[in-house]
Amino acid sequence: MNNKKKILIVEDENNIAQLLAVNLMLAGYDYDIASDGEDGLNKALTGSFDLILLDLMLPKMNGFEVCARVRKKLSTPIIMVTAREEEKDKILGLDTGADDYVTKPFSFSELLSRIKANIRRSSNELVHPEKVQSDEQSSITVRGLTIDTEKYDVTLDGEPISLSRQEYDLLLFLAKNLGKPFTREQLMETVWGYEGYLGDIRAVDVTVSRLRAKIEKDPGEPEYLLTKRGIGYYLK
Repeated sequence: MNNKKKILIVEDENNIAQLLAVNLMLAGYDYDIASDGEDGLNKALTGSFDLILLDLMLPKMNGFEVCARVRKKLSTPIIMVTAREEEKDKILGLDTGADDYVTKPFSFSELLSRIKANIRRSSNELVHPEKVQSDEQSSITVRGLTIDTEKYDVTLDGEPISLSRQEYDLLLFLAKNLGKPFTREQLMETVWGYEGYLGDIRAVDVTVSRLRAKIEKDPGEPEYLLTKRGIGYYLK
């Protein structure tokens, strides 16, 4: 039985796609390649993949569109691959449902660490010492906000809230460490699973923004997910 993790590479530049494929194979992964957005979307929805490497600029359908459509159906981790440096593109990628992004040119060792962390987190292989408790609670309630840790459900004043896996993991971690602020770097290491992370930490801010939009009555004046000036984020 093949227990290898399988990655979908959606990349229209053949030389880059083949380079990624060879390096993934050497790292012990199986892979498939799609050379345009439509093919990538079809393979993502009909295949069985542990992670998707998704280029931004694609023929037939761009990466933003592919990502948004995949995310409506699947929770498969998506790492956006882009040659653009504009901050708005990175934010839009995360807003459409990407879990992370890398900017070309990138080192494969950096990409590999992100692939490993995202797959481990999505498959529940990532367990942090900070999260482990001897008497694990089946639910955590913070005023009107309730997190069911067995069903992975979140409700606000009894109404269900739909969260991405990344948003859920962040909320749960902060709820288990109620009132304690964490820097963006700490959250990238503990929640995202990037050991010794020194790269772009914008993903934390975007995820916090998305989470606030779902759990706060007024995201501009948050009551639950607060910012400790000069430090980071915490749940009150």
